[in-house]
Amino acid sequence: MVNFRKLKLAFKVAIRGLGLVIKEEQTFRIQVVAAILVVFFMFYFPLTASERTILILAIVLVLSLELLNSQIERILDLLQPNFDPRIRRIKDLSASAVLVVSIGSFFVGLLIFLPYVL
Repeated sequence: MVNFRKLKLAFKVAIRGLGLVIKEEQTFRIQVVAAILVVFFMFYFPLTASERTILILAIVLVLSLELLNSQIERILDLLQPNFDPRIRRIKDLSASAVLVVSIGSFFVGLLIFLPYVL
């Protein structure tokens, strides 16, 4: 049986987390703006269902990985509030994962949108 009270609380907590990351993380806000632009162009150009699906997956992947990166950074800051080069390396690796996915998603977007633009 579904406990709707717990389900409602889970959604409330998740939405609060989204509000927190939007408020505190500039990179997340930039990525949300980019996602909104991509969604706009998804409806502007006559994309196939497959192309739309790929773009939505790319958006979700980038935003989810940015959320994970923010979580990792906050946990590490709690564990070690003072500068530690080992913590810095972990944070850099986490941020580089977001960068790799963002660059890959950018090229996926180019491959999908370019034929409609040219």
